Amino acid sequence: METIGVPWFIVVRYLGPPLFLFVAGGALLLWRRPARSGLAWAALAVNLFAAALPFLWIGAQVLTGQADLTVIGLVMTLLQPGVVAVAWLLLLLALVSQPKIEVAVPGDRGDGGEADSGETERAPQNVG
Repeated sequence: METIGVPWFIVVRYLGPPLFLFVAGGALLLWRRPARSGLAWAALAVNLFAAALPFLWIGAQVLTGQADLTVIGLVMTLLQPGVVAVAWLLLLLALVSQPKIEVAVPGDRGDGGEADSGETERAPQNVG
């Protein structure tokens, strides 16, 4: 990292918490699989990308030789918080949106046939 002018402790300081969030959140997603786990994984990945974006940007500036343009720095200053906001919106969408639930009609087995076995099907009810 010293080749692009950023000390390692700065990288660890800025990438450590999002990386820990990605690992801990990923472990929770694997342990307790939510209904919209794809959106939650995307939110964790976008958050980690947002944390790495300034360092990727510095690396791209060093490689292209465009480090002296102020307008490019301003775009980066506005872009990184926007990417973080997208990550939070993805997580909010994963938590708020409900998966499509199929409604079962009592007496309809879903295969088009009649309930000829004599067994009655129980409809789920909220007891408490």
